[in-house]
Amino acid sequence: MSLTTDRSGAATPYAPPQTGAVVVYRGATLFDGTGSPPRPGTSIVVDGSVIRAVVDDTDAAACVEGAEVVDLAGRFVTPGLVDSHQHLATPPDRPAAEAVLRRLVHSGVTAVRDMADDLRQIGDLARAARVGEIPAPDIHYAALMAGPGFFEDPRTHQVTQGAVPGEVPWMQAVTAASDLPLAVAMARGTSAAAIKVYADLEAPLVAAITAEAHRQGIPVWAHAAVFPATPGEVVAAGVDSVSHVTLLAHEAATAPLTSYKDKPPVDHASLVTGEDERLEKLFARMREQDVVLDATAGLYASREFAGDDAKAAEQAARNTELAIALTAQAHRAGVDLATGTDYETPPEEPFPALYEELAFLVRRCGIPAADVLRSATFVGARSAGVGHLTGSVEPGKLADLAVFARDPLADIDHLRTITLTVKRGHRFPRAAYTDDRTRENR
Repeated sequence: MSLTTDRSGAATPYAPPQTGAVVVYRGATLFDGTGSPPRPGTSIVVDGSVIRAVVDDTDAAACVEGAEVVDLAGRFVTPGLVDSHQHLATPPDRPAAEAVLRRLVHSGVTAVRDMADDLRQIGDLARAARVGEIPAPDIHYAALMAGPGFFEDPRTHQVTQGAVPGEVPWMQAVTAASDLPLAVAMARGTSAAAIKVYADLEAPLVAAITAEAHRQGIPVWAHAAVFPATPGEVVAAGVDSVSHVTLLAHEAATAPLTSYKDKPPVDHASLVTGEDERLEKLFARMREQDVVLDATAGLYASREFAGDDAKAAEQAARNTELAIALTAQAHRAGVDLATGTDYETPPEEPFPALYEELAFLVRRCGIPAADVLRSATFVGARSAGVGHLTGSVEPGKLADLAVFARDPLADIDHLRTITLTVKRGHRFPRAAYTDDRTRENR
């Protein structure tokens, strides 16, 4: 591998190529993420880190003098995948985070949303990924705001070591007396891509945070229920995305919402029909306002929640049943779904949790594979605030591509035939990750 350096002299072996380095990816069947049907015999012309043209193989624009040609005949290409719900530094563990990122980028993932962590470490990981010091997707991360009561949560102490939870720019306790313009400006100063609204906030304060964030040009990513703010109140506040489909069930809670730690029961029997009118009205408003649902639908079916405790297993099964019903209902209602995970597969696994989430959406929620792939690309990029840069294979967008030996539209498990990731024009062959793991295990 050739090494380049940045102006400081640091090695950047994974840096995007320079403008003028033209590569033609030829002969692919392309799922471009825009909603168009797959296009066989397609050439993707990449100049440095940007797509110059997407044309038929027979088009004159596919023949560029001096260009490198990569033969993708028989291969299936999608935009780079997006995991819209990651936590890479709770608690901070740089080697573990880099291992996760390395596996992600060699699995076709070119971007992740980090949904609040120790941003001192996340900021440096994002920088290292962007300039090419480490093999990793681009990282778009949030600074968190919540009510003071939330900061008793031990996770907030893990991500503010050496400081006071609730009193740092990336993890702020907010009340009605807070100086919101200053609080949002402090969050923006971390280079966060968004404000994450988490817990223990009244509806008027959620709306005020959202309005100020939007005034300062930064989106808001919220938990689907903020306690005491209900899902309907969170959506009415104008947030850009909501996370965790099971939290939407609290639109039908059997008692008023009070705090994050004291969640009331929900009407499980009516909700698992997938036809509850209260949720139907909520989904209609989400669709009208273009609110993205980061469902994390397969979370409770994952090994993250497996265990020997029968009571915990029963609760995980009920949450899984609820997630299936509500995610399918949201999709039928026309809500845009993003594909977040909120967990990772064990380090010894060859593929990331995102593959499990996509399979769950297809097999358990009954969503067509084409819609799921659009969720994992086009909608995922929009959820991260970078839909103008990536998420679809179009001229002018970043050269973020995933190449598969077999068609994932025919079988979602064909994601596991990944052969190549292109991120900002830099190629990450899957074989390189296999070689890395082989060396590590010797």
